[in-house]
Amino acid sequence: MQNVILIVHLILSLSLIGVVLLQRSEGGGLGMGGGGGAMSQRAAATAMGKVTWILAAAFIVTSLTLTVLAAQEASGISVMDRLTGGASTQEPAADGTLDTDALLPPPSASGADADAPLVPRAD
Repeated sequence: MQNVILIVHLILSLSLIGVVLLQRSEGGGLGMGGGGGAMSQRAAATAMGKVTWILAAAFIVTSLTLTVLAAQEASGISVMDRLTGGASTQEPAADGTLDTDALLPPPSASGADADAPLVPRAD
């Protein structure tokens, strides 16, 4: 379900980009944007404006739908649960502080003494 909405969302975004780029520049910021066509300029701008509004509204609806679906899927799961693979087992001490030494990763089991200082060997 979420993949289908995501694909529709991507198609809407590309369509919205295309429709906005096809519109005539009314500001004349760079001095460009003249030319005539078979249709009057006002009718073309109105039709393109309506298409732009429809695509923008559909884009916002799919954005909100994807947000709601992602929030429902991730409810009750914290980032720490995802990293550790389970519920957090740390509990605060009686005074309300956490043991920060338990947050460090375990020492590597490379065969060397983990508590030994890192000193270069003199060969």
